[in-house]
Amino acid sequence: MAAAVSTAVTNKSHLSSALDKPFTTPSQKLLSLAVKTLPKPYHHHHRTLITAASKNPLTDVVSSKPIPDGRSFDSYFHDDDDKPREECGVVGIYGDSEASRLCYLALHALQHRGQEGAGIVCVNDNVLKSITGVGLVSDVFSESKLDQLPGDLAIGHVRYSTAGSSMLKNVQPFVASYRFGSVGVAHNGNLVNYKQLRGELEENGSIFNTSSDTEVVLHLIAISKARPFLLRIVEACEKIEGAYSMVFATEDKLVAVRDPYGFRPLVMGRRSNGAVVFASETCALDLIEATYEREVLPGEVVVVDKEGVQSICLMPHPEPKSCIFEHIYFALPNSVVFGRSVYESRRAFGEILATEAPVECDVVIAVPDSGVVAALGYAAKAGVPFQQGLIRSHYVGRTFIEPSQKIRDFGVKLKLSPVRAVLEGKRVVVVDDSIVRGTTSSKIVRLLKEAGAKEVHMRIASPPIIASCYYGVDTPSSEELISNRMSVEEIREYIGSDSLAFLPIESLNKLLGSDSKSYCYACFSGNYPVEPTGKVKRIGDFMDDGLSGDMDSIDGGWLPGSSKVQKKIILNEVRTS
Repeated sequence: MAAAVSTAVTNKSHLSSALDKPFTTPSQKLLSLAVKTLPKPYHHHHRTLITAASKNPLTDVVSSKPIPDGRSFDSYFHDDDDKPREECGVVGIYGDSEASRLCYLALHALQHRGQEGAGIVCVNDNVLKSITGVGLVSDVFSESKLDQLPGDLAIGHVRYSTAGSSMLKNVQPFVASYRFGSVGVAHNGNLVNYKQLRGELEENGSIFNTSSDTEVVLHLIAISKARPFLLRIVEACEKIEGAYSMVFATEDKLVAVRDPYGFRPLVMGRRSNGAVVFASETCALDLIEATYEREVLPGEVVVVDKEGVQSICLMPHPEPKSCIFEHIYFALPNSVVFGRSVYESRRAFGEILATEAPVECDVVIAVPDSGVVAALGYAAKAGVPFQQGLIRSHYVGRTFIEPSQKIRDFGVKLKLSPVRAVLEGKRVVVVDDSIVRGTTSSKIVRLLKEAGAKEVHMRIASPPIIASCYYGVDTPSSEELISNRMSVEEIREYIGSDSLAFLPIESLNKLLGSDSKSYCYACFSGNYPVEPTGKVKRIGDFMDDGLSGDMDSIDGGWLPGSSKVQKKIILNEVRTS
């Protein structure tokens, strides 16, 4: 692994263009688990689809028509943000007559976790009704749509995924019927044994209508012989492996579940009228004026119904392995995630960089928006002014017209504009949260130098990313990760900066103190808490959106050692078929 910190300041000519260069508890024991009361809070042109619960089998999840313009994902986003993407965000609300509207607002607060699709399921008179759509929350829902979702129980979901002709059918929450009623589910995470489970279910006659691993959970619930419904969830969770923070809605219950490792966040809060709320982040609770009470514990099932709030331990759980990237990038700074303030974490990351990788500079700037708090920490610690050297456009939509004469770095320039008055003639430290492929970083460095910056020193508020994530984060294959194939100095030369330093992982562990062992660092180390086997999906809803063919022929989720040549051949066959 490359050295954690390198502050090489030797000027080398800038590159003219960015190169492309176990579950152990048997169900019999779970059936006899005594349900206990919940512990006291602890401190630590878009289309929509409306479906009603039917009496048809699980294949009735949703149906869709192709996206009218038929464009590819790349046509929507010409320039890759070059960032890991969080899969999605979930919300659940019980006991408020305005449940669907509160769910809508909470999804707004979680919009940063997924911008490709959104949905809400509401329960009224024992009927589950769903509205889902492609696009932002505000595009999918309107006053008239929310009027169609009465009831005091609702779950919601925002989703990031690829686009494609079958995308809408993968938008959650899913609603399905089985012999004892209907169930809706919204899932944040990724199941690493999805392929195996789906194969077994299909061998036994199950028919799948989506490419989402979440549908596997619905099938496992449907075939379970356990009673009551709660223990069907428990039995299903005995069989799935990986990351899952899920909320379920039945005719009379809201159920929240978190995997035994606690990879993805899930918090619980309560409104002043007693309504119980679950959400991926506390920022969603804040918006709808719900008081944060606690996290849903790793390996816990929380049930809310007319009897109140109850909890059981899903299964014996190992040491938690919460995703450290929630604090580095995914969560909003005003959220509390895994019991820690995201703002305080990021500010501390910047202070560490200023202490361990100092450099003579005139101004500190950030790559907005995720690098801002770390840049503030760096500037304060270094005693150097923080200024806005890059302005982000908040009006770049899903489509735009590219000029016929190619403009270099067109996509980045649409999103980020340098401020010449801040940069000209200055030695600049620019703080970003991560480097993935390095393509965007190289373009940013070039923009800053073209705007007159005398020197550009990159400081990255995370350790180098050397491995893919299989727990609900969309990251490229390991072969595409620049830190997996280059040293820090080679990356510095590639992006054209005058110096480059990453957050040392030893310093990160020291900052987290006794909590450090409770976080997952697989993307920094390649050591996976739940080892993926064979070929697994990289993210939960990614496998074959918009493509047809066998699961094995879709790029994504390739384990180290897979043949790059073979992958390219297969991909070309799929794309031309």
